[in-house]
Amino acid sequence: MAEPDRPPLPPFTHEDAVRKVRLAEDAWNSRDPARVALAYTSDSRWRNRTEFLEGRAAIAEFLARKWRRELDYRLVKELWAFREDRIAVRFAYEFHDAAGQWFRAYGNENWEFDAHGLMRRRIASINDAPIAEGARSFRWPLGRRPDDHPGLSELGF
Repeated sequence: MAEPDRPPLPPFTHEDAVRKVRLAEDAWNSRDPARVALAYTSDSRWRNRTEFLEGRAAIAEFLARKWRRELDYRLVKELWAFREDRIAVRFAYEFHDAAGQWFRAYGNENWEFDAHGLMRRRIASINDAPIAEGARSFRWPLGRRPDDHPGLSELGF
């Protein structure tokens, strides 16, 4: 069975790449592992910190585990660079653990897409920094970041 297209499709224009990044951010902010996993090829390969994953089932399982630990998760992604079938992003997200300690995670991702617009490779480097609750910058209601909420550059991240 052929994979359905997930526009925008490569080769990306600047506008396509910005849109692809926002669509990924919106999906991750849903915190729905099954929804997020659909953006990846069935044999997608990931490196996320020290974990290596392959395939949608492994991705969905990883995300379910992640969001059980990273509570009240809110993410902002920003385009860093793109060409043809690749996009590089930088991101920050905030969450708290079960003990109530807040964190801000900063990172970079490299993405490679197939002709259908599905991500076949994701390489992520991420660092967590504990923050006080009062230092949080991402306070919108859970779900999609509002269009008028500042991005990473506007926040000085």
